[in-house]
Parts: sequence; C-alpha cells; structure tokens
Amino acid sequence: MSRVCYFTGKKTRAGRSISRRGKAKYLGGIGKKVTGVVKRKFKPNIQRVRAVVDGKVCRIKVSAKAIRMGLVVKPPKRDWTPPADSE
Repeated sequence: MSRVCYFTGKKTRAGRSISRRGKAKYLGGIGKKVTGVVKRKFKPNIQRVRAVVDGKVCRIKVSAKAIRMGLVVKPPKRDWTPPADSE
C-alpha cells in the first residue's frame, strides 16, 4: 500500500540534501561553498488508525496533521461483555 494520507493527500516528495563547507561571511569567513548535492525523500508522518468512514469502521492511513486537525472520527469504545453462564 502506498504512503498517502486519506484526507489531506500528503505523500512522499522528492528533494535534495545540500552539503556545504566554510564559514559564513557575516561571521568573518569568505562564504559557504556547496560541496555536494544528493537526492533524498521527504516522507509524511502516516499513521494507520481505525476511523468511521461513511458510517462504517475501517482502517485508514492518515497523516499526523490530519489527526491533530480533527479530521479523523474515532469509533465508539466497545462495552461488550461475554454472557454469564447460567447453570
């Protein structure tokens, strides 16, 4: 299954990691120089939760931000107890 949020549509994005060396000019150096650029991935914080979707309880993948925003409706707690044996 893919790493995509059910509500916000957040998914893995590509980017770059830039390595630099040197001392910044405002600190008295001659400036920072780029020594390498490497591709990397930015992954969203995806959680697998039980939620009510269209009146049914199912497991969905949602981002932590969607949970904090209150987009996820949690199912009610079960209060079922096994029937007592009557002998």
